[in-house]
Amino acid sequence: MLRNKNVLITGCNRGIGLSIMRLLAEHGANIWACCRTINDAFLEDISELERIYDVSIKAIQVELTDSILLARTLDAIIAEKRSIDILINNAGITATALLQQTSMEEIRKVFDINYFVPLAIIKKISKIMIRQRDGIIINMASVAGIEHQPGRVAYGSSKAALIWATQGLAKELGAFNIRVNAIAPGAVKTEMTAGYSEDKIKKIIAETALHRMGDMIDIANVVLFLCSKEASFINGQVIKVDGGR
Repeated sequence: MLRNKNVLITGCNRGIGLSIMRLLAEHGANIWACCRTINDAFLEDISELERIYDVSIKAIQVELTDSILLARTLDAIIAEKRSIDILINNAGITATALLQQTSMEEIRKVFDINYFVPLAIIKKISKIMIRQRDGIIINMASVAGIEHQPGRVAYGSSKAALIWATQGLAKELGAFNIRVNAIAPGAVKTEMTAGYSEDKIKKIIAETALHRMGDMIDIANVVLFLCSKEASFINGQVIKVDGGR
C-alpha cells in the first residue's frame, strides 16, 4: 500500500510507535525512525525489516525538546532531497496527578513534548509538502483530550490542544493537497498501561463496549489506513480507537 513512500515517524523505538513502524515497513514504506534512545535490539529489528520487506529505514537519535538539535535533524532529512510523503507525530509523554500535585514545570514539559514539538515539526516539514503539493500528517492524540477525568488536566489539555491544531491545520493545508488527521487511542496494552493496577484494568474493561483493552496493532492499522489512498477524502478528523468507551 505504501511502496516507495517516505515516512517520518517520531517515538518509534517502542510501544505504538514501534508497531506503526513495523506495519508501514511491511507495506513498503521507507522510514526515518526518530527516537530519543537507540539500542542494539532496535537496530537489529530495523535490519530485519529492511531485509524482509526491501525498504530503507534510518534510525535517527534526537532529543525532541532540544529545539536546535531538532531543527538540525529535520534539516538533515530535508537535505536528502527525497519526498517526505507522510509525517507521523507519535512521540508523547503522559502525566497523571491532580493539579495541586502537579508543578508548572511538569505541565510545561508535557505541553512541550505533546504539543509544541509536533507543531515545530509540522511547521518545518509542511513546507516541503506544500512544495510537493502532496502530503499526509497524522498526530497521535488521546481520548484524554476529549473526555474529562480527574488527574488528567496536564495530559488531557496538551492532547486537546493537539486536536485543535490538527483540525485547524487541516483547513490551512488542505488547499495544498495535504491531509491532517489525528488518532485518539483509548486504553491500549503498552509499557505505559502495564503498570496499571488490576482494579483499574477491570474498570477500563467494564467501561469499554468491546470488553477488552486495545492492542498496539489496533492503532497501527488505523494509521496505515489514513496513510493510504483509500483515505484520500478524510481530512481534519479525530478518529477515536477506544473500543467504544
